[in-house]
Formats: sequence, C-alpha cells, structure tokens
Amino acid sequence: MSSSTLFLSSLLSLYATTSHRHHHKHRRFRHRIVTLPLKTKATMGKEPITTTATATSAAGAAAESESAAAHAEFKLVGFRNFIRTNPKSDHFLVHRFHHVEFWCGDAINTAKRFSWGLGMPLVAKSDLSTGNSAHASYLLRSGQLNFVFTAPYSPSISTPSSAAIPSFSFSVHRSFTSSHGLAVRALAIQVESAFSAYSASVSRGAKPISPPILLSDNKTAIAEVHLYGDSVLRFVSCGDDGTGFLPGFEPVDNEMSYQELDYGIRRLDHAVGNVPELGPVVNYLKEFTGFHEFAEFTAEDVGTAESGLNSVVLANNNENVLFPLNEPVYGTKRKSQIQTYLEHNEGPGVQHLALVSEDIFRTLRK
Repeated sequence: MSSSTLFLSSLLSLYATTSHRHHHKHRRFRHRIVTLPLKTKATMGKEPITTTATATSAAGAAAESESAAAHAEFKLVGFRNFIRTNPKSDHFLVHRFHHVEFWCGDAINTAKRFSWGLGMPLVAKSDLSTGNSAHASYLLRSGQLNFVFTAPYSPSISTPSSAAIPSFSFSVHRSFTSSHGLAVRALAIQVESAFSAYSASVSRGAKPISPPILLSDNKTAIAEVHLYGDSVLRFVSCGDDGTGFLPGFEPVDNEMSYQELDYGIRRLDHAVGNVPELGPVVNYLKEFTGFHEFAEFTAEDVGTAESGLNSVVLANNNENVLFPLNEPVYGTKRKSQIQTYLEHNEGPGVQHLALVSEDIFRTLRK
C-alpha cells in the first residue's frame, strides 16, 4: 500500500483568480475557489496516453470536417493571444459534475478525515450493512459537492454482483492503489443519458471501460470511459434531480453523519489532470466529448524562473464542467512541478480539485 496521502497540511489553499485584472473573456475561473492538491508516492512515470480517435464515415462530410478539426496539430498560443469562443459543440447533453470517487485502503476512516477537514457530512453508505460485500463506499455531501470513498472487501467474502457501483473490480482497485495510493479514480458528470453519452463517446474514439448499466431503480444508469492515466470519466443519468445519489446507497443515521458540519463549500468548480503531453490528451478528450477550449496558459504566463507548466482548460457547453490539463516544461532550473507529480503518481492523474465556497474566509477559518 502506498504511503501517499491527500495533502492537507494547509487543508484548503486559496486559488487566486485574475478576473479583476483582465477582460471577462480571459477570466480564468470563478471567484471563491479553494483547491485540494493531491500528493502521492514517488517512482517512475507511465507512458502518456496515445489513444487515437476516428470519426465514423456515416456522419458524412460534416463529421469528417469535425474530425479533421479535432486532429489538427495542437498548438498553444498562450494567455494573451487566446480568444475564448463557445461553439456549443458537446456530443451529448451534460448537466453538471455529479460526484468524485476516491479509491483508498480504508474507506470509513478516510471519509471521516475528509468529513471533518472539509465540513462535509457523511450522508449515505453502501457496505456490508446494506448488502454490499464487494466494496465499502461512503458518501460525503456539501451543497452539490459529492465525494465518495471506496475500499474493497476481501475476495474471500466478496460477491461482485452486490456492488453498488457495477464497474468496481477488486483487482483493478488493488493495482490502482498500489501505484497511486489514495487518489481519484472517477470524475462523474451527470448527463441526460448515460447510454447516449457512452455511445457517442466510444464512436468517436473513447476507450470503453464499463458499458451503460441500468441500476436497480430502473431509472439511474452509469457508464465509464477512459479519461487519462488510470482515471475514468463516469457518465451518470438519473430519473430525478440526483439528490438521492445512486441506488444501493442508504442514508446513515444522524449519530454517524455529523449533519451539523458545514464550512460553506458548495460545489466542484474544476478538476485538474496532469499529463506528460497536452496534445494527445486534449485532442482525445475534445474528439469524444465535443468540449471546447475555455482557457490556456503557457510557462510564460504562469511559470517562474525556477519552474513552469503549460495548461489548457476544456469545458462543456454550459461551462460548468471544467477539465484543466497540465503538462511539464523542461529546461528550467528546477524540475517542473508537473513532472514531479507524474513521477510521484506513477503517471497521469487528477492533481487537484477546486471547490467553490460561499465565503472562502469562513471556510478557511473552519
């Protein structure tokens, strides 16, 4: 088991925005954001993603043009030269972030640590007490922000069919935590139809992980495709507003929940991934999601004399699901912090999560 941990020495760190100093079209992210950097163990990095997306000939000339644009040579222009547009190009209807799932070795204690650290009550569970002998999962919620912490039960007692999250695999979990320790396995977005989102994505080159499955309520469906590294993009479609989370999860009693916890955190603003090279990953994600470029920054914009990075932000039509991606730069006095992450994490992964707070000063004081 890796010694890696979520980096909470400062608990929540202020994420500076530039909206007061630059024109609106160049605004980076929203106000009142705090970030959670993720720190993991050090060893060699993995190979970068090289998935190649192709358009289907059945879509005709329009699809060929769209595919050609997606595969055009990726070139950074930097913050000052970037012109933001929103082509409304999503290939499926995206509503919002639904949840973030962390894989870990001890779900209940990890969940409690985050609960007290972030002011997020424990609101639901799926474990042996609910009939799930495959994995223990605990849901924390604050506003629209949902964090799920999942750890496996021993294969000697496990019944895979009892899993609340059907894609769960003991062997995959063991490999994941061996490499990354406590880390984000799934970024879940709520879509109009998990079936349509999965079909549209795979037809445009997304690597399939788990095909759509209709859950026990006959209303909720989930599916997964490869995101980057060992992380997945999970599609969730719900028959209601999603407040009940997923079938197979049951509410916890008030004594276990700590309902009084509330530090003012309300939702996930963006989830940042670190990758060895931006071009292949940006093209891969744009091709199968249709997301557009929301912002970009080069080492000249955000680097220092010591180190640097390049960054691109992808967004959905509504621009409420933001996926920034970072790559390292080379030739600086010190190793890029992105390269350091890739080595410690044994490859690409979710590097930090930015959280929207009602009052960032109150959140930090808590």
